[in-house]
Amino acid sequence: MPRMIERWFPCAEVSDAAGTGWGSGNTESSLWVWFAKRPTVQAKAAVLTSLLPWPDTEAEQDRLRTLVRGALQGHTAMQTEVEAAIRAAHPDGATVLDPFSGRAMIPLEASRLRTRAYGIDYSPFATLGGWLLAEAPFQDWSSEPALPYTWPAARAPAEDTGALFSDAEIPRRRARSKHPDRLVDDVELFLSEVGIRFRLSMAEFYPLNTDRSYPWGYLWASTLPCDNCGRRFPLVGELKLRLPGKRKDRDGHTFQDLGQSFRIEVDHEAGTFRAVPHDGGPSGQPTRQLAGRSKYASEGKIAVCPFCAHTHPKAVHTRLSKQGLRRDALLIAADIDENGLKVFRKPEPEEIEAAKRAALALEKEEPFGFLPACPDERIPPGNTWTIQSVNYGDTTYGDLCEARQSLGLVRLARAINEVSAECQAAEQSPEYVKVLAGYATAVMMRKIRRSTRGARLEVGRDGVGDIFVNQSAVTVSYDWFESGLSDGPGSWSSLAKKTVTTLRNIRTRASATPGHIERGTAVALSFAEGSVDAVVTDPPYDDMIDYSDSSDLFYVWAKRAMAMADPEFAMSLHPDGVQEKDDEIIIKRGGVPAGDHRDRTHYSKMIERAYAEMARVVSPDGVVTIVFGSGDRDVWLRMLSALTQAELVVTGSWPAKTEAGGGGAGSANIVTTVTLACRKAASDRGVGRQAAVESQIKAEIKERISLWLRSGLAITDMLMASVGPAMEVVGRYREILDNRGEKAGLDRFLNIARRAVREVSAVPVDSLRLEEFDSRTIFALWWVRVFKRDLRSKADLGWELMAADLSPGDVRNLIAQEPKGVRFALASQAAITVGPDSPTIDVALAMAAAYTDGIDAVGAVLATAGKLEPDEQLWAALAFLESMFPHPDPDFAAWSWLNRNREPLQRSAVEQHVMGRPEAPVRRRTTMRKQSDTQEGLF
Repeated sequence: MPRMIERWFPCAEVSDAAGTGWGSGNTESSLWVWFAKRPTVQAKAAVLTSLLPWPDTEAEQDRLRTLVRGALQGHTAMQTEVEAAIRAAHPDGATVLDPFSGRAMIPLEASRLRTRAYGIDYSPFATLGGWLLAEAPFQDWSSEPALPYTWPAARAPAEDTGALFSDAEIPRRRARSKHPDRLVDDVELFLSEVGIRFRLSMAEFYPLNTDRSYPWGYLWASTLPCDNCGRRFPLVGELKLRLPGKRKDRDGHTFQDLGQSFRIEVDHEAGTFRAVPHDGGPSGQPTRQLAGRSKYASEGKIAVCPFCAHTHPKAVHTRLSKQGLRRDALLIAADIDENGLKVFRKPEPEEIEAAKRAALALEKEEPFGFLPACPDERIPPGNTWTIQSVNYGDTTYGDLCEARQSLGLVRLARAINEVSAECQAAEQSPEYVKVLAGYATAVMMRKIRRSTRGARLEVGRDGVGDIFVNQSAVTVSYDWFESGLSDGPGSWSSLAKKTVTTLRNIRTRASATPGHIERGTAVALSFAEGSVDAVVTDPPYDDMIDYSDSSDLFYVWAKRAMAMADPEFAMSLHPDGVQEKDDEIIIKRGGVPAGDHRDRTHYSKMIERAYAEMARVVSPDGVVTIVFGSGDRDVWLRMLSALTQAELVVTGSWPAKTEAGGGGAGSANIVTTVTLACRKAASDRGVGRQAAVESQIKAEIKERISLWLRSGLAITDMLMASVGPAMEVVGRYREILDNRGEKAGLDRFLNIARRAVREVSAVPVDSLRLEEFDSRTIFALWWVRVFKRDLRSKADLGWELMAADLSPGDVRNLIAQEPKGVRFALASQAAITVGPDSPTIDVALAMAAAYTDGIDAVGAVLATAGKLEPDEQLWAALAFLESMFPHPDPDFAAWSWLNRNREPLQRSAVEQHVMGRPEAPVRRRTTMRKQSDTQEGLF
């Protein structure tokens, strides 16, 4: 019996719930730093539909569809009924495996459905995070002895020590708690103790203000010697500190805030500089600025010396930095005033001296066993894109932080180790100590995201920026913000509170059986053949994310934080001491020139082996479900080819918009993901003939489209869903031969599937069928039918061209290329010249472009195109275009006017021809010509 996912998937419900609320996964993903966040609703839907059967009767099908839809309304919606349905389908219990588990979102949802859930990941850093999310929270820790700490009643006030809560707040908070929880309470106490020790250990390096408060933080900049005058100057790209606006004081009164900025002042005689904060907007120019129209315009940002105004192109200031000439300079101090406002000032002399003392103290820090205090793990070659600071001279992961930032992380790791050791001495089990230390490390990892030279001051939101602003690349900046010891954004206190809240929510949202999360490789799964009911996974896509390279920054610090609680975590066979790369299944971006083995050949070979392992361990009636998020047709073809080589057959394909629920590290900005169902190919498959297979695909699409319509799938969803039945038909054969006896490619059948959707969906063009038009017009009218004027990705254009058997040049002037995608061109952009052989869409666009010049101008277009008699296809296309575009569309007035004036326009065409004026005006040649010249480079 087919599984539900092979015939139906709740696309609309997944799309709706993935954006916000329970289904986004924002809460769960905030526990640990990782990439490619998978929404909980998609994980739950994929697991559910992969386990439930697709009954024979329509009544039972409707019942299970209703059940699944209901279950996707919340974490525990229809929980009893869902568990009963899974037990009915799997009386011995269901087993779910994710061999690329990452942060373990899929195993978490499988555990919440009371299945035996297994998650495997090659990265030890990801494995620890997955264990803390999907396994540790649901284990029974009630027999553990009490922690050797009490809330800090006899210690210094909380504002001086970093305790999470003040003494007065603790009883009130516990009284309010609706869910007393041993694990969460212990984690809270552990984190509080770590915070106290961390703040006490760093207090001497962050002088208190006169009101006994700590500064919020400090703005720093790298300095370089001028290539002309030799004097050092700071590289600053932004002078704004706080934007102006209306604000409220602590009493609720509104006041006008002028905002704050700063300027760089120099002393030419002494050769020194200083940063001077002031109210209002910037009064000068930053030293690092866009080249504009200068001779360095292609350089991006240049550096201008404030002493002699000498300009340093990007290549020059990058060279100076790589030569080791960078020095760190503290520019501005920041406080949080009584109204919660971030205010900026000049740093006091003792603050500058404290930062210098921190650099000296860092050199004297004791190692963590065999690990030096500050990470000396080398950044492997080929990381110029992933760890961007290597372009500026950094060679180890310890180089990514300013000295006081590094010292703070060392002392924080030290505090975690000290508290871990004391818990072990108090007879806490090693496993429980690992849990507590793991959650403390989770807080530390989130702190690192805003504790390197890549953490910019975010002026617009008065916060500290994340080092991940470009997918999974770890950014670097010449100017950055260092969080201090206050309770403001980026502090231990604020991050620890967030972790406690997240853990409590995970524990109380839904009960679960503990998952089984372990480190391993997808190419050698430790499961018996046919032992897994469903494999559900989100595999790596080509070169989208450099998982281990991007997370090595966190791994080297996590090794130090977990040194006492989990010494084996630090073990690595990589010569640089980072995470191992041998079996990682990615294409390393920029790695091939540096000799990295993770090239396309490696990826193709390894992902094929991984899919073969999934096929081996899944039960004979089970499915392998793959969540796939690439729109690149070549990536799709490689993925489908790997599945075919692994003898897996795609039997279902379901799109959903799943990436609107927030960013996070490496979210990769995938708007639509596709959930694929696969089965093991039959062993007795024969040879197929291309023509017969194409006919079968069309018949299968025709049968499925009625189900898709009942399920509420839009045309765009049907196009992506068509992959499923097409590959299901293709999978019936060992190989498929064309009429010359040569093996047919997969892309041919994907084209047929998408074309079949177009044909079966019976798109009417007035009284005509779409297929009656010329190929260019068919492409244009279908594009308008599916996408209207929406901005679409270049991948969408690639798919549509492929299905239409057209090249980019064939649709020149129809599709406008924009910086973030493509869309159907405006008539005024197209600049089309028509003639007697012009495609129908070209004549229509030329008419629309001429309509503002009146009936005779449009009549000239018709005369030039030889349309002296009414052309049924042309007027049908014009009526269709009017019906497709809404009133606000720039061309709607043109389509409407043309259709209303059909008869006078036709009379004018005849008159223009009789008068001997057949040449239609060519109007409004805009930038579309330049855009269209680049269409060949879209792919």
